[in-house]
Amino acid sequence: MNNIQVKQRFCIIGNNPQLNRAIDISLQVAPTDISVFVSGESGTGKENIPKIIHQNSKRKHNNYIAVNCGAIPEGTIDSELFGHEKGAFTGAHDSRKGYFEVADGGTLFLDEVAELPLSTQVRLLRVLESGEFMKVGSSKSVKTNVRVIAATNVNIPTAISEGKFREDLYYRLNTISIFIPALRDRKEDISLLFRKFASDFAEQYNSPSIRLDESAMDIITNYNWPGNIRQLKNLVAQLSVIETERNISASTILNSLPENRNKNNSPILFEEKNKAELSEREILYKVLFDMKRDLTELKKITFDLINNNAGVKTDFFNEIKEKNTSNITPNKEERIIDVAATISLADQEKNLIKQSLERHKGKRKLAATELGISERTLYRKIKEFKLQ
Repeated sequence: MNNIQVKQRFCIIGNNPQLNRAIDISLQVAPTDISVFVSGESGTGKENIPKIIHQNSKRKHNNYIAVNCGAIPEGTIDSELFGHEKGAFTGAHDSRKGYFEVADGGTLFLDEVAELPLSTQVRLLRVLESGEFMKVGSSKSVKTNVRVIAATNVNIPTAISEGKFREDLYYRLNTISIFIPALRDRKEDISLLFRKFASDFAEQYNSPSIRLDESAMDIITNYNWPGNIRQLKNLVAQLSVIETERNISASTILNSLPENRNKNNSPILFEEKNKAELSEREILYKVLFDMKRDLTELKKITFDLINNNAGVKTDFFNEIKEKNTSNITPNKEERIIDVAATISLADQEKNLIKQSLERHKGKRKLAATELGISERTLYRKIKEFKLQ
């Protein structure tokens, strides 16, 4: 598999030299069992690298497990990674296999590895050096043959100097280092990514694709993008839902950027937080998309009813038709913000999470995947809405 084939298979957009270099290194190390350390800012797409390595390795027919270390509570992280014996702690009614045992013969991707507690880092170092670990509550060693790929957006040298990350673990993980560039360093790829996201949302929600004029394209090309690709995708989602005009101007782009949202009178749907929390907005966009679809269907039903009179001939109905036909057409879109103003987004978001958890019988990983957010974000939302 070459660079172009990898991009096609994993939906990677861009021709940046640093990005191409990262893919090339991934393909070169894939046939080996060397540990790989992926670095880069949050939202740059680091999760694609371990998938590329696994699918081009001799382990591709075995398990590939991705674990967000920051999404698992500190008190249960050892049990999740290494498993536990029956009775090891309160609530341990049965023995359980951990990810290292389940992924035996395959690949384990530890995302946000810098979030691991120091005690867990010691256990991880032992696995990497000896291929052995002990379950929580057990004194018996278990052997495993797992390839570990780790990733983080944290500055590891700084974390080491602050005593938050073990230096010996870093050097053990960092046999091969792969760096994913920030979006601001991939200016030539920004227009490609924008068009791809706009096309995807247009196809998904059966609406015309948004387009940028030249000045608007200049703005997004030169913007800093602290949330990287994730933030760009969220911006396209926001414009696709809220803007009725499909040709997006520079002023619309400027008003949509977080730096300018509090400086105008336009409604603020989402409060900007730090880079790691940008994905929280994705679930709210999903709520808005669902609301917009329902509104569009309701408008069409109303239009058909008015247009056909449904066999009812009354002065009252004709008066409604005369007053509203000009404003209700199947093809004209209203601003979803008018509806959002009367409906609690928090309640919509809570219900969406609750329904997803019920569908997947409480399995947070499956629910997070369906909702399009990280397990860490879902865990935070469960606590916020008291859904446990």
